[in-house]
Amino acid sequence: MEHVDAAGTDSTPLDASIGQEVYDLAERLFPICRSITGDGVRQTLDVLSGHVNLQRHEVPTGTQVFDWTVPKEWNIQSARITAADGRTVVDFADSNLHVVNYSVPFKGILPLSELRPHIHTLPDQPKAIPYRTSYYAPAWGFCMAHDRLMEMPDGLYQVEIDAELKDGSLTYGEYLHRGKTEREFLLSAHICHPSLANDNCSGLALLATLAKALMTRTTKYSYRFLFAPGTIGALTWLSRNEDRVHLIDHGLVLSCVGDAGCPAYKRSRRGDAFIDRAMANVLGHEDGAKLIDFSPYGYDERQYCSPGFNLPVGMFQRSVHGTFPEYHTSADNLDFIKPDCLESSFRILNDVIDVVEEDWTPLNLCPKGEPQLGRRGLYAALGGYKSFGITSMSLLWVLNLADGQHSLLSMAERSGLPFKELAAAARLLSEHGLLAGSL
Repeated sequence: MEHVDAAGTDSTPLDASIGQEVYDLAERLFPICRSITGDGVRQTLDVLSGHVNLQRHEVPTGTQVFDWTVPKEWNIQSARITAADGRTVVDFADSNLHVVNYSVPFKGILPLSELRPHIHTLPDQPKAIPYRTSYYAPAWGFCMAHDRLMEMPDGLYQVEIDAELKDGSLTYGEYLHRGKTEREFLLSAHICHPSLANDNCSGLALLATLAKALMTRTTKYSYRFLFAPGTIGALTWLSRNEDRVHLIDHGLVLSCVGDAGCPAYKRSRRGDAFIDRAMANVLGHEDGAKLIDFSPYGYDERQYCSPGFNLPVGMFQRSVHGTFPEYHTSADNLDFIKPDCLESSFRILNDVIDVVEEDWTPLNLCPKGEPQLGRRGLYAALGGYKSFGITSMSLLWVLNLADGQHSLLSMAERSGLPFKELAAAARLLSEHGLLAGSL
């Protein structure tokens, strides 16, 4: 199926299999051990590059990015805890969540009493492996199911983490879909989480699939897709593009877009940016959707919305990060995300892009009273147009508010109708010579 061409521009085609396509890509990304630097990020970009032509950037260790410094590059080969009888208790090969991300190398034999402080578990979720990091404070550690820890008898354990911290670089990728203007829509997802299907893989896969779909569309705006490590990656990109961030008119950070939770949008710091209004209208017609005010806690919207930039960037997700039990645990696996939920998220993003692309301010050419719609065959035609979302109320709202002061999004906000319905109605009225104006 295809979105209604509501204002004379082409729309991204939607296919019933799009959710499965996004899921399949997330499935390929899931096993890779990612971090804020290292080969896992590069491997992930290799996979994504099969869908969209990414430009890759390597930023050397030690590079200053505002108040931060690009850290040493981290790569890990193996890690395990072995009991005195030779039994393997924990093995990084079984799950890359088993090692604290960015652990320094370690090798030794320790009694359980000394090993325990280096083991992280979730007593309230005894079968789940937690996800833990130590990016900027040198440390080593393991993560495991609490049930497994409780089964470990006192005694000596051989511990080995074969990891390396060295001067290298931070890697990020971006793709720019060029539109008719240089004004940009920024779409960003973090690329640093290992084997977390919803909180990482879903956002990466969805953005890559969306970028691929946009390649066939002529757009007014240019769309920049950024795949960068959380916090340090966004800061690095901002520091290297400070002279052009003024071109960003709209932005979204994506995370946790594949689970069955109701869609949620966190507003930008501005609170009333066009993207905030567009998301509010689209989600206003989604069952159970939530709108959340900005706070300086979350993902990379914190960096884009910091006071020195204050960009119009919000965050789109389904279940809100930190509020579901699977968050940052091994339970955030490929069973937790669903193709139909990914398809729903793709459709929502597509609808928001349509608002950005198709908003315009029409002028009623017959403003003294209502024009006679029946004489023009418009009322009689409504039965056929209902399949396109056009109703008599959408026609009447557009005609009434088309005073040259109301854009289609303003009309949608005033009427409570979906933007795409009013856009389709405006196009129909334009075709019948009742409206003037253009995108």
